[in-house]
Amino acid sequence: MSSVLAKYRQTFLVGLQSNLIYRWNFAARGGFELFHLAVVFVLWGAAFAGTPVIGGFDFGQTFTYFTTILVLQFFIGAFNEDYQISEEIRNGLINQFLLKPVNYFLYRFSIFSAARLVSGALVLVPLALALPIIGRRMEFPHEAWRLGLGLPALGLAALIQFSIAYCFGLLTFWFLEIQGFVILSLAFESILGGQIFPLDLMPARWFHVAQFLPFYYQMYFPAAILTGRIGGASALRGLGLELAWVLILLGFTQFLWRRGLRRHTAVGG
Repeated sequence: MSSVLAKYRQTFLVGLQSNLIYRWNFAARGGFELFHLAVVFVLWGAAFAGTPVIGGFDFGQTFTYFTTILVLQFFIGAFNEDYQISEEIRNGLINQFLLKPVNYFLYRFSIFSAARLVSGALVLVPLALALPIIGRRMEFPHEAWRLGLGLPALGLAALIQFSIAYCFGLLTFWFLEIQGFVILSLAFESILGGQIFPLDLMPARWFHVAQFLPFYYQMYFPAAILTGRIGGASALRGLGLELAWVLILLGFTQFLWRRGLRRHTAVGG
């Protein structure tokens, strides 16, 4: 077990070093996201101009939600893992993993974790600079249980994010180009993941349906726990559904991997 852990720990460290090379790219993207946050501030400020409360939450709580979503995108969001996996399959680089005692899923997840650690740490820099301005507008709840449930929800959300990206990457075994699938997935994630608006503002029927989809748990669910948009009973029930989706997606990744290898022709690598 220790040798296995050492193997993927080394992969994580290599991924950390390689992503640090692009640290200015992540920092620039984090700075641009502050501009996006400013746009959110203006738009939702206009929405709250005529009413102090929308959907049971005031402007400060809503702005806190979007700020949390922004940070979570850098800590748990899958940026281009699907395209990286696709390139390794197309170029034959994946062949090296077929003859070595390396689990490709764990290998890619180690690199994903390293990349998210770098991008997450770097987005905190511009956020810290903006904190004196935006800090007085933010309203986090004070219940300790939210952190206790929020952290596991974040870990499971990262697994869902990566597993979906991994599945799309494996589609290269069947399709030469996966861009259309990825764009479609991003559209669903943006809307049903709560990145455009908090999902609790949806009609009750649609919000109930959204809770049974994996997109709900990619961003909205952990952000809703940490920012007080859902209660304890809903958080516990959601955590169980989130775990169920993790298991389903992990099983589906293995299914696609096994079926894909049957179609794979080992050329190059």
